Amino acid sequence: MSRLELLHFARRVIVQQAQASLAQLDRWIAVEERREAERQRGDERRLPPPEWLLERGIGAGSPPARVHQGGCAVANGARVKPIIEDQARRALYEHVEACPFCNPDTALQVIPE
Repeated sequence: MSRLELLHFARRVIVQQAQASLAQLDRWIAVEERREAERQRGDERRLPPPEWLLERGIGAGSPPARVHQGGCAVANGARVKPIIEDQARRALYEHVEACPFCNPDTALQVIPE
C-alpha cells in the first residue's frame, strides 16, 4: 500500500470515528433536552408554596407552636400545615409564637399585645 493510500485510509477512519462521536453526542443532547423539558413541565404543574404555615408542637394533639411564612426553611414539614392569611393573623393575635427567622408578625403587621 502506498503512502497516499494509507493517508486516504486514515482519513476515512477519522471521518467514521467523528461521525460516530457526533451521533453519540447528538443522542446525549436529545436525552438532556427531554430531561429539561420534563423538569420544566414539572415546575409548571407544581403548586405554589403556601403563603403561611402553622407549626404544631411535638406530640399528638399538641397546640400550635409557631406561625411561619410559606418559604421558611426552619418550618418542620411533618408538623406544619398550610393556612390562609386570616388564620395566621388570628394565631398571632392568640399569642402563638411568630418564627424568629421568617418574622410572619412583621410581614402581617401584627403587633403582639
